[in-house]
Amino acid sequence: MAIKINNLPQTKKLQQGVVLIVSLVFLVALTAVASALMLNTSSDMKMSGSSQVKVNAVQEAISSIDEVVYAQIQGNTNAFTASQFPISMNAVVTSPNTTANITTVNTNSLVVDCPHSKLASSTAVFKCNVLRVQANKLYGRSNTSNVQVNAGVAQQLLNIGG
Repeated sequence: MAIKINNLPQTKKLQQGVVLIVSLVFLVALTAVASALMLNTSSDMKMSGSSQVKVNAVQEAISSIDEVVYAQIQGNTNAFTASQFPISMNAVVTSPNTTANITTVNTNSLVVDCPHSKLASSTAVFKCNVLRVQANKLYGRSNTSNVQVNAGVAQQLLNIGG
């Protein structure tokens, strides 16, 4: 007994077209996923690059503050031991696009209580003059971003005012 199958060639012709369409749909889907992953990766690279530029700018501003403090205590002269801190001073720094200045924090040039320290002292014995050393660093594309770093210097004085 032999069974004749005569619709086999028609089924084969229909399947060849379906396989082509399914494979094209998968190819388009994989291309879309790959391009989305590539865009995400480039955004991550841009963000990490910007982060690194900001970290470098902060480090340069901190170095500028160190440079300003060092300039005040060069050689035998220590400007921080003067009887009065300078009221305002623009400091010269070597880092490009960076400015620094020194200002007094004390209101009306009055001596104030000293900031906390590890040294044992009494507020009745010591008062302080306080300075702020501030550095501003411009960075980024066309120097449109700014980072500011502040540091303080306190000068202890004997409280002779009562």
